[in-house]
Amino acid sequence: MFRKCLTLFPKLSTSTFNISVRKYPAPPKRFYRQTGIITSNGKFEITLDQRKLKTPKGAPFYVESEPLAIAIATEWDAQKDVIDRSRMHLTALSSTVIDNPNNLQKPDIVNYLVNYASTDAILFQSIEDKRLKELQVAEWNPIIEWFNKRHDVALQATDALEVPSFAPGTTMNISRYLSSYNEATLHGIMYAVDTLKSVILTSACMERYIGVEKAVLLSRLEEEFQLGHWGRVEWAHDVSMLDLQARLSAATLFVYFNSSNVFVKQKIPI
Repeated sequence: MFRKCLTLFPKLSTSTFNISVRKYPAPPKRFYRQTGIITSNGKFEITLDQRKLKTPKGAPFYVESEPLAIAIATEWDAQKDVIDRSRMHLTALSSTVIDNPNNLQKPDIVNYLVNYASTDAILFQSIEDKRLKELQVAEWNPIIEWFNKRHDVALQATDALEVPSFAPGTTMNISRYLSSYNEATLHGIMYAVDTLKSVILTSACMERYIGVEKAVLLSRLEEEFQLGHWGRVEWAHDVSMLDLQARLSAATLFVYFNSSNVFVKQKIPI
């Protein structure tokens, strides 16, 4: 009887169970041998075997920072057999600035970030676990205090579910700080905020009050606390942390190179 049942399995197919199989396109193969940089009128373009790089919309790809151009060329040079665009964060950020797929203007980005600050992840602390609350107070509150002093505001942590209201002048001070950056830099800041879920941690990282690894760890404080209690799957949780570090590192470089007059005096081979 058992053998008879086994003979039925080869006749079954995915259609029998109405299983849909999702097919993903294969990543493109590397089609170039060398990467390079050319400059004209203060703009730097990336070349792939003498072909100029284009944005996803087909626009000319260029940046106004030579170190940033070198970093982007290095991203393309680091691709091996296939091109994995998901790991090319500087290229993606620069393309977003040029193509502007969401048609965002500088005031739009500033308003987005100011509104995000009212729901900043580190302003909301636990009321269910006393040990977690103590950890959040010890690790998050000094960063909040630094942000308040740096930007002359008075943000306060809460353990309530309601979104806290800003004190008078808070919105104006944060807006003034963000508006001091150019549009390309604001795209990098927005990318970092979306990575950390925190304007406060992003500001502390960009101002070099804390490093990238510390900022990522603080953004994952509750998750790391739970992992310390329940255990962790190293290959899964570690990969997630490293991915956040890579994204934030790229955003930090992007902000720095777009907000600083940095030039390379000696050419670096790619």
